[in-house]
Amino acid sequence: MGSKLKSISINLPFGLGGANIEINENQEKAAWALYVELATRISSEELKPGMGSAREALNSLYSLFDTTRSVLRDAGPGAAKGPESVGPIAIQILNLGLRPFMVKWHTSLSDFEAEQTKEQRSQFGGEITVIIDESSWPEREAFYRELEVLRQAMLQYIGTLASIAGITYKADSE
Repeated sequence: MGSKLKSISINLPFGLGGANIEINENQEKAAWALYVELATRISSEELKPGMGSAREALNSLYSLFDTTRSVLRDAGPGAAKGPESVGPIAIQILNLGLRPFMVKWHTSLSDFEAEQTKEQRSQFGGEITVIIDESSWPEREAFYRELEVLRQAMLQYIGTLASIAGITYKADSE
């Protein structure tokens, strides 16, 4: 017995435009799984300077790549019936939305961390426990501003996933 298809129109973040999705059961389940993962991470919560850690925020966002791959693998090809379906949209969100942010800020923060490590080892010698002071990262404020822009786009994506999954979601956007 086949599941009943429903069709919805959505607007996507990151300049990806809109899509008309004919939702099947596989897409609905994949959207629910992705929704749960995204709605419970930093991608949906405001993080102001001094709250949390930029490194931990980047690690949380990075984990979405493996999570999305796993969800889509588990959902199977039924979640990718055409370019306007959950699978291809999720991949576009990763590659065109999240990846550029991650490349820019992971590189910048890693360079800063390496410099702090080098300075501390030079100053104190040998094998020491390095303490990274993110508050002295020169790009810290810019990171948090761009993280908020990313969060707003991800809230839109989370809302899209909720719609596909057939649930109600109210974004905590400002």
